[in-house]
Parts: sequence; structure tokens; C-alpha cells
Amino acid sequence: MSYRPPRRDILRALAFGATSLTVPSLLAGCSGSSATGSLAGGGATGSAQDPVKVALILPSSGDPQTAAIAKALRQAAELSVFDLNQPGLQLIVKDDRGTEEGARAAVGEALTGGAEIILGPLFSRATAAAAPLARQAGVPIISFSNDRSVAGNGVYLLSFLHDQEVSRIVDYAARQGRSRLVALIPRDAHGDQLEQSLRSATTRSGVTLMALERYALNTNAVLAPARKIHEVIKSAPADAPVDALFLPGGEDILPMVAPFIPYLGIDTKQVRLLGTGGWDTPIVTRDKAFAGGWFAAPDPRGWRPFAERFAKSYGAQPPRVASLAYDAVGIAGALAGTGRGSRFGTANLTRASGFSGIDGRFRLSASGIVDRELAVLEVGRGSSTVIDGAPAEPGRLYTSALAKS
Repeated sequence: MSYRPPRRDILRALAFGATSLTVPSLLAGCSGSSATGSLAGGGATGSAQDPVKVALILPSSGDPQTAAIAKALRQAAELSVFDLNQPGLQLIVKDDRGTEEGARAAVGEALTGGAEIILGPLFSRATAAAAPLARQAGVPIISFSNDRSVAGNGVYLLSFLHDQEVSRIVDYAARQGRSRLVALIPRDAHGDQLEQSLRSATTRSGVTLMALERYALNTNAVLAPARKIHEVIKSAPADAPVDALFLPGGEDILPMVAPFIPYLGIDTKQVRLLGTGGWDTPIVTRDKAFAGGWFAAPDPRGWRPFAERFAKSYGAQPPRVASLAYDAVGIAGALAGTGRGSRFGTANLTRASGFSGIDGRFRLSASGIVDRELAVLEVGRGSSTVIDGAPAEPGRLYTSALAKS
């Protein structure tokens, strides 16, 4: 039986196919100059006779929702190969069927085919299953999972990590004088991680966590926890008011929670709403409840031209996580010009200068965790605006947090 991930996990991930592609066969008729955000490379790659083979391991045989996202994200990887314009870079796409067995088989086939680096799998269980085989062959994995437990020892996570987003937004709120915070967090495994991250972030930033309530993932279960949060806000003394509400979630959860903000009469001018990268969705900018809220996410200025070009090339808007596939191929292209055997070694993958992609600068650490530059955005009507740009050094805000986690 193939693994069916929760919808919220699918929305932060990628998937598709099983074939082998080189630049000349990609995107025939695709117009224009190279897309904004492709990762600068390091000289000539292999030749058509001796290509640099890059495996892309994605679950194409999952449920229809996964497959639809998979198709778009494979296209992002192909677009990256096209933009790199390195004829010797060969992309080998394998289907892991969304299972551990499938992941082992897909990686085995890729290694037999000469893959020097593996991009994917998507899910943590597939990544964990594939890692020993890749490790034995001395081939690194750049996974799209956001599960820290699979990182390290040759496995690098390229995904958006919630703890970095939480740290960034709490730190920014503290610097704006928001010192007393309440939180409303889903009651699920992801919510467990968010709670741990929030408690660590508030401690580091000197913010007082006044109350934290959890809610089950259905509309009827939100009211009681939301009322408790509102009571804490109302009962706070005038000289020490609650001035921030942490409300993480994405397009699958936020519409369920948003109606309770005006219903309970929470004044979002006094109590600033705070969120994470899941807020980077049109649903948030269309809902008055979130107006003026702050959230941490990659700077969108690289994403917007990429999304426009993707839509022009393929006739559809990409899912937000498409940048992971594009940038993963970009990493391979950036390092393909170095010597075979060392081009994808630890020293090159974790180079101090890092990489620059669709979502800004980032660096892969020796622990397997990606350090990303994150911006803070404010929700407006129809769009969100960057109000605090990404720091100059990837990981500057998160080094201590990562060391303690």
C-alpha cells in the first residue's frame, strides 16, 4: 500500500516521474532569457559522452493530489536544467511510489545508472529508507523532507524549516516591542514541533509566552481554545497587555481559524498576528482578519518572476514549493564543473559562501540542515509586503537555535 501523506505535508513538498532528460530535449519552444534565481555555476560540466548524472527521486504514483503537485514540481526541475544551459548535465527522474520499498528501488536504479547526487525523496520515511544505500555508494542526498530526524551523515534538507521561521518572526516581533505573546496551534505532530520551537524562540528573545492553546483540526474544535486565548488577552492588565498572537498554519488550516478572530472581538491592531511561511498564500491576503499581520518567509521577490515564467512555459501557476526542485537542480549545476568524485563532496555542498536561488541565499550545513535567509512580510489587501529584509548572512539569526535543537 502506498503512503498517503496528510494534505498539509503535500502542500509543502514535491513529486513526479521516471525518465531521463538532458538539456536539448527540454522545453522545446520555451522562450526567453534565463529565469531569475538560477544558481551561479562553476564552469563547464561533463560532455554528452560523459555527462554529470543527477537523480531526481519523487513519488509520482501517489494519490491524485500528490501527482498533480508532482507534475508541476518536476517541471520546475526541468526548467532549472534548461536555464543552467549545461549540456553535460543529465537529469534522471525516478518514481519512488511514495513508499520505503519504492525509494530504495528508485535510488538503487539511479546509482546503477551512474547518479552522482540524489535530489529527493520528498517524504521523510522514503528519505530514511534510501539513505543507507546512497551512503554506502558515497552519494549525497538533498531531500525535500522537512523532518530534521533524517538530516545528517550525507543527507541534506533543502525544505523550509518551521523552527527557523518561528525564530525569525518572534525575534522580529520582540525587536518591535511585542513582548507578551499568546499562541493558538493545531493539535497534531506538526503542531508539537511548532510548540517546541515557539517555546525555545520566546525564551531566546525574551518574550513572555502568556498562554498557548491547541486545537483539533476541525472547525468545531477551534472555538473553546480560541475563547481561552481571548480571555487571557482581555484579563491582561493595561500596563502589561498581550500584544501578539502566534497563529501558524497554511491554506488548509487558516480559513478554519480566521473567523474566530473577529467573532471574539480580538483587536489585531493591539494584538499583532504572527505567522510562518504557510501564510504565503492568497487566502491570507484576501481575509481582513489577517490584515497587518506579520509572517516570516523567503523573500518573494525571486519567486514572483520565476512563477510568471513557469506559468508562461507550462500554462499553470506553480505550487509555492516548486522552488525547491528548481534550486536543488541549481545546486547540482553550480558544482558540476568541479572534479568528478569531489564535486558533490561535503566541502563543496557546505561551502561557506552558500548558494543563491529562487528563495534567496541559503547554505547547507554539515549537520544536514539548510540555513536560509528569511524576510518578514506584512499582510496587505491582495498582497504582502517585505517590511524587514533577509539578513546579510544565511543562518545569522538561527545559528544558536540550530545548535540547541
